[in-house]
Amino acid sequence: MKPTATAFIIGVSAIIAFFIIGQAYKYRSKTMETIVVTGLAEKDFNSDLIVWNGSYSRKSLDLKSAYASLKTDEDDIRNYLAKKGVAANEMVFSSVIINKEFSQHLDGDGRNIGQEFSGYNLTQTVKVESANVDKIDKISREATELIQTGIEFNSSAPFFYNTKLNEVKMELLGKASADAKKRAETIAENAGSSLGKLKKATMGVFQITGKNSNEDYSYGGAFNTSNRNKTGSITIKMEFEAN
Repeated sequence: MKPTATAFIIGVSAIIAFFIIGQAYKYRSKTMETIVVTGLAEKDFNSDLIVWNGSYSRKSLDLKSAYASLKTDEDDIRNYLAKKGVAANEMVFSSVIINKEFSQHLDGDGRNIGQEFSGYNLTQTVKVESANVDKIDKISREATELIQTGIEFNSSAPFFYNTKLNEVKMELLGKASADAKKRAETIAENAGSSLGKLKKATMGVFQITGKNSNEDYSYGGAFNTSNRNKTGSITIKMEFEAN
């Protein structure tokens, strides 16, 4: 190979090598000029809506008599709740669920040798939804008083909600953003730099847990309904330029 050709190839290779090194240095410099932080915000709030369910049942060999007894129970429960201060539009009674029940007959070896019809079991539920959280929460614990009247009433634990979660979420987003910016400013200041413009922001999952509980956060976001007092939290990841 002629000396001139060799020199040309070496020169071109050197240019390419310097270009690659220069690009790598430029990329490294750009990477070092980015500050990535995660901001966090939490807020305690109370529930302003309660949903409570109760169920009751009647059993009889005769469907008609079982249904009549169940409807009498419904009237008694409706009157009981009304006397406790529950408005008519806050109560919703479900349709009646009818189940045929059978008793099993076993032989001396415990083998099933047949079954016999034992009666109709009719079940109905009542749902109370109200903004008066204190009152309904109290009633949900006292409703077993109905058992003393002969009604087989089962009271479920109430569910607690907040109807202004969007407002809570927006407030937390603002606080989390401010927290992230403050963290970034601290990092930049300690590094002898200054904070530049925002390059990217990614919102984390909105979590609702019971206040002072040990609930774990979930990947899709926890949504506590069993605690009356709750804690909302959110994170936001932000990337800033550093000057």
